[in-house]
Amino acid sequence: MDTLQYLSQDSGARRLYEARQKYLHDEASMLGSADLAGIKKVAKNMLAMNLDIKTIAKPTGLTEQEINALRK
Repeated sequence: MDTLQYLSQDSGARRLYEARQKYLHDEASMLGSADLAGIKKVAKNMLAMNLDIKTIAKPTGLTEQEINALRK
Protein backbone atom coordinates (compact mmCIF):
# COMPACT_ATOMS: atom_id res chain seq x y z
CA MET A 1 0.00 0.00 0.00
CA ASP A 2 1.46 3.36 -0.95
CA THR A 3 1.28 6.53 1.14
CA LEU A 4 -1.65 8.01 -0.76
CA GLN A 5 -3.79 4.90 -0.28
CA TYR A 6 -2.88 4.72 3.41
CA LEU A 7 -3.76 8.36 4.01
CA SER A 8 -7.06 8.05 2.16
CA GLN A 9 -8.10 5.13 4.40
CA ASP A 10 -6.96 6.46 7.77
CA SER A 11 -8.41 9.88 8.64
CA GLY A 12 -6.23 10.20 11.77
CA ALA A 13 -3.07 9.58 9.78
CA ARG A 14 -4.28 12.04 7.15
CA ARG A 15 -4.80 14.75 9.80
CA LEU A 16 -1.32 14.13 11.19
CA TYR A 17 0.17 14.25 7.70
CA GLU A 18 -1.63 17.51 6.88
CA ALA A 19 -0.56 19.07 10.19
CA ARG A 20 3.05 18.10 9.49
CA GLN A 21 2.89 19.54 5.98
CA LYS A 22 1.43 22.80 7.34
CA TYR A 23 4.20 23.00 9.93
CA LEU A 24 6.89 22.47 7.29
CA HIS A 25 5.31 25.09 5.04
CA ASP A 26 5.02 27.62 7.88
CA GLU A 27 8.62 27.00 8.94
CA ALA A 28 9.88 27.54 5.39
CA SER A 29 7.88 30.77 5.17
CA MET A 30 9.35 32.07 8.43
CA LEU A 31 12.88 31.26 7.33
CA GLY A 32 12.29 33.00 4.01
CA SER A 33 10.99 36.08 5.83
CA ALA A 34 14.00 36.11 8.14
CA ASP A 35 16.38 35.84 5.18
CA LEU A 36 14.69 38.77 3.44
CA ALA A 37 14.83 40.85 6.63
CA GLY A 38 18.56 40.17 6.89
CA ILE A 39 19.14 41.12 3.28
CA LYS A 40 17.23 44.38 3.76
CA LYS A 41 19.28 45.15 6.87
CA VAL A 42 22.50 44.67 4.91
CA ALA A 43 21.16 46.88 2.11
CA LYS A 44 20.29 49.62 4.63
CA ASN A 45 23.83 49.43 6.02
CA MET A 46 25.21 49.70 2.50
CA LEU A 47 23.01 52.75 1.87
CA ALA A 48 24.37 54.30 5.06
CA MET A 49 27.85 53.77 3.63
CA ASN A 50 26.74 55.79 0.57
CA LEU A 51 27.22 52.89 -1.81
CA ASP A 52 25.69 53.10 -5.28
CA ILE A 53 22.28 51.45 -5.66
CA LYS A 54 23.51 49.22 -8.49
CA THR A 55 26.37 48.08 -6.26
CA ILE A 56 23.87 47.23 -3.51
CA ALA A 57 21.53 45.44 -5.91
CA LYS A 58 24.12 42.94 -7.12
CA PRO A 59 24.97 41.12 -3.86
CA THR A 60 21.55 41.51 -2.23
CA GLY A 61 19.41 40.55 -5.21
CA LEU A 62 17.05 43.43 -4.40
CA THR A 63 15.69 45.60 -7.18
CA GLU A 64 16.55 49.28 -7.39
CA GLN A 65 12.95 50.08 -6.42
CA GLU A 66 13.19 47.89 -3.31
CA ILE A 67 16.44 49.57 -2.32
CA ASN A 68 14.99 53.04 -2.83
CA ALA A 69 12.03 52.06 -0.64
CA LEU A 70 14.48 51.25 2.18
CA ARG A 71 15.61 54.88 2.27
CA LYS A 72 12.22 55.95 3.59
